[in-house]
Amino acid sequence: MMRMQKGMLLTLAAVLGATAAGCSSNGNETAPKQESKTSGAPTKIVFLTPGDNAAKGLQPGDRVLAEINKRLNIDLEVKFVPENGFEKINVTMATGEWPDVVTINYPSPSVKQWISEGLLLPLNDYLGQMPTVKDKLEKSLQWTAVGGKYYGYPFIEERSNAGLAYRADWLNNLGLKPPQTLDELYQVLKAIATQDPDKNGKHDTYGITAEKGNVPFNFVMYAYGLPHGDWVLDGGGKVVPIFEHPAFKMGMQYLRKLWDEKLIDPEFLLNDSQKREEKFYQGKVGFMQAPLFRHVNRLETSLQKVTPSDKLGYEAPPAGPDGKRGMSNAPKSGLFTAITKNAKNPAKAAQFIEFMLSKEGRNLLELGIEGVHYTKQGDKIVYNEQERAKDGFAANGWAHPLAWGSVVWPLTENYLPQTEPQADRAKESVDISTKYMVPNLLNTTTDEEVELGSVLNELYKQYFFEMMTGKRDIDAGIVELSKKWREQGGSKVLDAVNKAYQAQKK
Repeated sequence: MMRMQKGMLLTLAAVLGATAAGCSSNGNETAPKQESKTSGAPTKIVFLTPGDNAAKGLQPGDRVLAEINKRLNIDLEVKFVPENGFEKINVTMATGEWPDVVTINYPSPSVKQWISEGLLLPLNDYLGQMPTVKDKLEKSLQWTAVGGKYYGYPFIEERSNAGLAYRADWLNNLGLKPPQTLDELYQVLKAIATQDPDKNGKHDTYGITAEKGNVPFNFVMYAYGLPHGDWVLDGGGKVVPIFEHPAFKMGMQYLRKLWDEKLIDPEFLLNDSQKREEKFYQGKVGFMQAPLFRHVNRLETSLQKVTPSDKLGYEAPPAGPDGKRGMSNAPKSGLFTAITKNAKNPAKAAQFIEFMLSKEGRNLLELGIEGVHYTKQGDKIVYNEQERAKDGFAANGWAHPLAWGSVVWPLTENYLPQTEPQADRAKESVDISTKYMVPNLLNTTTDEEVELGSVLNELYKQYFFEMMTGKRDIDAGIVELSKKWREQGGSKVLDAVNKAYQAQKK
């Protein structure tokens, strides 16, 4: 593991986000101790975790934190880093300041290293007191065990909110129906780009946009029959990369056609999520790939701030020539919450992880304390926003700062507060997206993929965009990509995934 000079420890407070143990987000105030329901002195539990960017910070004297302490007889100290700030967690761990419980990205070199060095404790001995965790591990996550042992709870999303959003008002202006096939999508995108859908008298619109980062428009490849989201089989039954499947070439030819006819936003590679949405709101593009679910109302409200009559549409991905569809691949990555060898009381640490995932814990973190943060009128929840604000709950019925980002996200729970204006549409968008999730060929991620995946993915993205935008011939580009991909570590990865595939079949 990497080492740090002692002087660098002084910067740790700047590296970490808020630190709370019933204390303020900057750690300067401490709440009074709460009397425990159980006997014995409370066990100190230090929890290092990425936060949720949408959440507020923990407040001094947080009553939800105090309630957790009381119910579990612990003294919880939470150290947040920003959402996705996994490198900051690695830096913190490298100082030797190990927490009792830690959340990191999964799979990752960190998890692999910590397991191999004996720095994480197996959960197996504690699963008897972790019924919720045990049920989830044994139902769908058995493949995450290492040598028969579970070294943490791997939270991997089983639902999808990835969708194809469009300007329903524009389609109405043009007298068009939402496209159901790739051919129809082409016709609709062409109409948006050429027929002045916003009626401003200018030729200033594009059909579709995306954002930089991951390779976009995979729904096109799935429509042409790409069967899996991670790997495919060649004619001899061997595992090969997806760009060697015939569907990839057909999909690339379709995307090249869209690009050549200026139906794709030419600057989509410069878009972050905010810029992508701005183009959608401001009448620059008609379609975009976007996360939906709890964003449905936000996206439509933002549209209507520009033009009150604007409408957000979303739909299933378009079908290809053989009727096949797919929007996104089922994930094999997520978050990993584990007990470290530094845990003063591993059984208590296990109890805390179970609580965070259990129905009791979810109710507390989503709703708060009944009679304080909310009341019930039959099945109706009445949120006391004034009291909730004192304990860091997000506005409009949303949750406590500890609710998301370690063992679960709202999508997993299908959680929307009763104040959500378009809850039915939001949940409908998830049903559509999840229905068209594409399965993976392998249910595991090999160590070689973790080691070399970043380099190989960057190479793939480079060739993808160059072939799509006409900087490379498609046929020659696929051949050259196959060669370079193997030379840069792909051969090693293929050896590993083929062994994993054979083992999976047994």
